[in-house]
Amino acid sequence: MAASDEWTGVVEKKSRAAYDGANLYRQVTVRFDDGTACKVRVPRGLWKEIEAGDRLVKEAGADPRRA
Repeated sequence: MAASDEWTGVVEKKSRAAYDGANLYRQVTVRFDDGTACKVRVPRGLWKEIEAGDRLVKEAGADPRRA
């Protein structure tokens, strides 16, 4: 499942890394409702407010948000 599509799922894990040494990327591993999992980049504000077990919703053309 492509992370840019519409989807709903549950956060399994939060992570962050500075792959290029300059920018901090915030990601969550999401278990989609169809059972697959994927790492999804999220905005800083959302990353700070969610925890493992929270449900996220992604609509076409929008950033993921809490459900």
